[in-house]
Amino acid sequence: MKIMAIGDVVGSEGCEFLRSNLPKLKKQYAIDLVVANGENSAEGNGITPFSARYLFDSGVDVITTGNHAFRRREVYSLFDEDENLLRPANLPEGTTPGVGICTLDTLKTKVVIINLMGTIFMESIDCPFKKADEILRNTDKNSIIIVDFHAEATSEKRALGFYLDGKVSAFFGTHTHVPTADEYILPNGTGYITDVGMTGVIDSTLGVKKDIIIKKLITKMPARFEYAKGKSKMDLIIFDIDEGTKKTTSLERLTIR
Repeated sequence: MKIMAIGDVVGSEGCEFLRSNLPKLKKQYAIDLVVANGENSAEGNGITPFSARYLFDSGVDVITTGNHAFRRREVYSLFDEDENLLRPANLPEGTTPGVGICTLDTLKTKVVIINLMGTIFMESIDCPFKKADEILRNTDKNSIIIVDFHAEATSEKRALGFYLDGKVSAFFGTHTHVPTADEYILPNGTGYITDVGMTGVIDSTLGVKKDIIIKKLITKMPARFEYAKGKSKMDLIIFDIDEGTKKTTSLERLTIR
């Protein structure tokens, strides 16, 4: 089974670029399932019902998120209504909308998608290691299991990747918007990359107009972020997973421009 993971989709430019390229990529690489991080897909910040629907209608099967999941109040109810729109599973239960795990029953096998968030340089939430253990104890071991770990520190991402090696089929990081060149299959068969990257405007600072970020860093004054416009790219990784062993047999990192 071939599963495509797409890096953080930023704003309308990122959404439109994804829509213009995803259908042909799915056909070209015979993709069975697409996961995309959409927590910045709305203009301004966060995710809205409109941007979520735009991604689903463009061919994304599951949308994962992270620390910007609840920036836009209008999306709260959608997290409860759409089981394929995920928020980090280690956010507090009962006080945050939605869930952090979903199961898709494909024609080939069951695929479980888990969304987790890091704690280093981020919010103080439940330990992602312990939460992963809790989820896996209650997950069908005959399923293909995919993890999106939305985290800042590369050390935390690599540590959790090794911790879950052999327990999940594939593990990809999101959040930094910068792709890493360390994709490989871990010793026990888990496909891994520290960060997939970003889908959005190339001439930007993580999708935001670069002049705004430069001024903010120089003056140390607050600034209202605006997403950049222009030529875009899409960072992604394709995991080829054996349906019998549930292990990754090959993986390929791509940047579409």
